[in-house]
Amino acid sequence: MSFLTGEPKNSWQPALTVDTTTSSYWFNWKVMLCSIWILASMIFASILITKYEGPRDSRNRSREQQKDSPGLLYDDEVWKPCLKTIHPGWLLGYRVVAFLILLLMLILNVAVDGGEIFYYYTQWTFTLITIYFGLGSVLSMYGCYQYHNKVGGDGIDNERLDAEYGSRRLSMNVESSSSSNAAKQVGENAEQNSRQIADFWGYLFQIIFQMNAGAVTLTDCVFWFVLVPFLTIRGYNLNFWIINMHSINVVFLLGDTALNCLRFPWFRIGYFFLWTSVYVVFQWAVHACISIWWPYPFLDLASSFSPLWYSSVALMHIPCYGIFVLVMKLKHHLLRKWFPHSYQCAS
Repeated sequence: MSFLTGEPKNSWQPALTVDTTTSSYWFNWKVMLCSIWILASMIFASILITKYEGPRDSRNRSREQQKDSPGLLYDDEVWKPCLKTIHPGWLLGYRVVAFLILLLMLILNVAVDGGEIFYYYTQWTFTLITIYFGLGSVLSMYGCYQYHNKVGGDGIDNERLDAEYGSRRLSMNVESSSSSNAAKQVGENAEQNSRQIADFWGYLFQIIFQMNAGAVTLTDCVFWFVLVPFLTIRGYNLNFWIINMHSINVVFLLGDTALNCLRFPWFRIGYFFLWTSVYVVFQWAVHACISIWWPYPFLDLASSFSPLWYSSVALMHIPCYGIFVLVMKLKHHLLRKWFPHSYQCAS
């Protein structure tokens, strides 16, 4: 746990309370109750995902009906910035830099502490956000290629047509405001109909983004508000490396959030629940086969309070995800207010 405590490797580990490979450890009311929490979370998540994910019945519904789907994602939303005045290359550059820094930190962490670091939820989440920026870099490269072809091929003509259309629309405003609004609506509908719905990689990128939003918030909140006080009381110091590992992830994610044009529907909290549930099931499988200490004290099923701990952590997912929902709403409000003619994100 050197990456957690800042001490040399194996200098501190939680005490091994009981043998986790015995049948008595697993066949009792505490484990049954915790299993119910985990199973209920996974069922809840699966229902949300099945009901809302993706453009529903795309072959049988019109584009207007698909547009109302909360799981809809357009292809250009994965790579274009939130403001029209920002070139997609800036978002690409940001994602490449973030990916390289996170990947370097992850490699150094493995080199120092070994592959056992993936025993921790922190490293699962750190790896996930590294994958996010890696995939985002590739998608942004593709987007910049598309943007270059579009602007290079017909950018001049489009500017001329836009200017003529703007002059004509201004003239229509003088004559009749209702006619202008109708023309504007027709133009917006035509633009929407010409956009392509995202493919598998686009949706995967969007899902990872929202999983990271919840997982990074949960990881950093538990670390700074639960584990740090716990370790400080016992005299363990945190070094500069450990502080960076538990802060740079949210800094990079917030920066990408401010720049990107991705949507943030509530229902994808289901993926966040599934992510944590898979980690817990992984821990249970490891401890059922090997008698080893728990990476986090609140996961230990030997405690009489374990059902309370498990339910509390499950409930923490809602405010942790909700914090990022508020961040997205604040972004929409401020950027739409400051840049009304340039902001192009869907609320």
